[in-house]
Amino acid sequence: MFTLRPDKSGMVRPENALPGRPEPIATASHHVVSGLPLTLDVPEGMEAVLFGMGCFWGAERLLWQVPGVWLTMVGYAGGYTPNPTYEETCTARTGHAEVVRVVHDPQAVDFAQLLRTFWESHDPTQGMRQGNDTGSQYRSAIYTTTQAQFDAAIASRDAYQSALRAAGRGAITTEIASAGVFYFAEAYHQQYLARNPRGYCGLGGTGVSCPVGSGIASGG
Repeated sequence: MFTLRPDKSGMVRPENALPGRPEPIATASHHVVSGLPLTLDVPEGMEAVLFGMGCFWGAERLLWQVPGVWLTMVGYAGGYTPNPTYEETCTARTGHAEVVRVVHDPQAVDFAQLLRTFWESHDPTQGMRQGNDTGSQYRSAIYTTTQAQFDAAIASRDAYQSALRAAGRGAITTEIASAGVFYFAEAYHQQYLARNPRGYCGLGGTGVSCPVGSGIASGG
């Protein structure tokens, strides 16, 4: 993955964002691991949510392994440029974060458990970076598709902030918002670490356990 200079750590203003293009860029047709078609359709009874945890390669591998997750795909969200490329996103002039779109069965995996996996698997206090990956594309983010998801994400953030504070850690900088448009990343990014098992993975948590989804009340 690209390591961006510090001057690429701010959010671009909408009027300064790259223009993009009207048509989607090409991506993979099927999930390398499950064989399922990569689609934006959500089967009845399932839900989708977008997680930004830094580099999307390692984040996607982590999330496709969670029991109850039906489909994962990587792409760009939270910005302004329509149908961006990876190279454009790396300029920090699209406003997008690298995200994993997770389609899951709520009857098989509780959303609280997905949130706990999210919080514990990266450092949500780092602002516009994640480890050595620096830039707005690597920011921590949760983009929700239902009001219940949004409320649960806010409650989990507050619960985890208390745990982090008790451990002497800083403030959470995670962006939590309703999901806008999700743009597929290029084919070679989809399930990258399934095809390149020795490839780069920048995931690294804080070592602080999140009380959400563990049987401990979150207060919300």
